[in-house]
Amino acid sequence: MKDSKVIIFLSGGTVISQIEEVESADIGEPDCKLVDPFNIISDGTLQPWLGELTKQNEFMIHSDKILTIAEPTARIKELYDGLTK
Repeated sequence: MKDSKVIIFLSGGTVISQIEEVESADIGEPDCKLVDPFNIISDGTLQPWLGELTKQNEFMIHSDKILTIAEPTARIKELYDGLTK
């Protein structure tokens, strides 16, 4: 099973993703990697994050853009695991 987390951004977006800290990042460079991120839509469905713009499934971000990280509900985790097999 993948260790996925719900990530809420300061900008208001909410995704579920695997997240990895990049310890070797220099000051000012992105220090987190999102793997297989999906937007959590208000109706409870999931859509690929930036899916309309790219086929990429790994993204580097700055941790200071994250408001909080939380455990997903069982339903959201099940949906995510089904989409990322």
